[in-house]
Amino acid sequence: MNQINPNIYIEKEVADELVGHVRNRTTDQADEQLIVPISDFTSQERLADEIDLMKRSPLIVGHVSEIPNAGDFVTRTLLDTPLILVRQSDGSVATFRNMCRHRGGVVEQEASGNKRTFMCQYHGWSYDAEGGALKPVFYEDTFGEIDYACSGLHRIKTEVRHGLIFITFNPAKDAPSIADYLGPEVDAQIAPWKIEESVLYMDHVFVKDMNWKLVMDGAIDPLHPLFLHNKPDGVGERTLNNTAVFRTYGRHGKMFAARSNLKKLVEAGRDDISYRQVGSVMVLFPNALYVNAPEHVEFWTVWPTPGNPSECTVNIRLFVRQEIVTPEMEARVKKSWDILSLAALEEDFPMEAAIQKNAVALGEGVFRYGRNEKPSHHLHLQLRKALEEKA
Repeated sequence: MNQINPNIYIEKEVADELVGHVRNRTTDQADEQLIVPISDFTSQERLADEIDLMKRSPLIVGHVSEIPNAGDFVTRTLLDTPLILVRQSDGSVATFRNMCRHRGGVVEQEASGNKRTFMCQYHGWSYDAEGGALKPVFYEDTFGEIDYACSGLHRIKTEVRHGLIFITFNPAKDAPSIADYLGPEVDAQIAPWKIEESVLYMDHVFVKDMNWKLVMDGAIDPLHPLFLHNKPDGVGERTLNNTAVFRTYGRHGKMFAARSNLKKLVEAGRDDISYRQVGSVMVLFPNALYVNAPEHVEFWTVWPTPGNPSECTVNIRLFVRQEIVTPEMEARVKKSWDILSLAALEEDFPMEAAIQKNAVALGEGVFRYGRNEKPSHHLHLQLRKALEEKA
């Protein structure tokens, strides 16, 4: 195990462009500035449209390591919808609404476990974990006729790729497969980390007082580390500010940002550039972030709160490739979390909450995204395009 090279190298075209930016003190730029109405962050109508869009889009809701065996399940509520994710006997994953077909009770109270049957505590209606079919009902002789074929748990479209569990609440009839939705370029960016074989090391959930897009903006902003993250041994010291390459992959996109140590490598004339010298964040449209660190992956999902444009839930998970796990690696992952939590909890999130408060107080006006804030351009333009297509 110790002889496995943990480095994952950057594709040459991106590396060459990033080296050019370091030498020339430049960065990728959009053709022009982007103007975004403040109402995009405060409007109830806009929020409802975004949630409707999310429910028609593939959303990442879990990882296969959470439910490794047949009958294993987890429950969670996303976009106000209670769900049960269950491993099936054939290895697939099924997702059901955690809602009894009798009178709407919750059929599973526990957060996780292994069961063959889910039972509503209200009247005892029970459902098979394998497929979700309704089991014989108590007092059926006095209840009346029941169409068992139409009374199983509501099933939600589910597909697994790279070990990530995708669901689509309201899929179109011609909805693409997840492979087609991601595309080969995104697949190529995810594959080297072997996340389907990775170990989940940390799983944190935060409910915060800001619009969900502000969290996304903060994660893909190449300008702010020097200013907001300027504490000793923090993100600012590790980042070469305003030095990034951005790639678009359809609605998805990935920022490659130079770390401070890349400058030393460039000055030494070396070209063996890996993710030890480059930080990257990939947006998996609409609400997920795939953050590549040298030896692990941070995976973020950011969920708007229905009915409240000024609140969201942020789920951050850290995964490590099984093949490189050692006690020393665990210590480095712990340090990475310490750095991340300082940046996110003490710096990014408070700033984003302050921005949200100002946006609500002002009520009108615009936010201006500079040409050198290209990753945020892509996110907001793709959201705008998707909402216009629906209209």
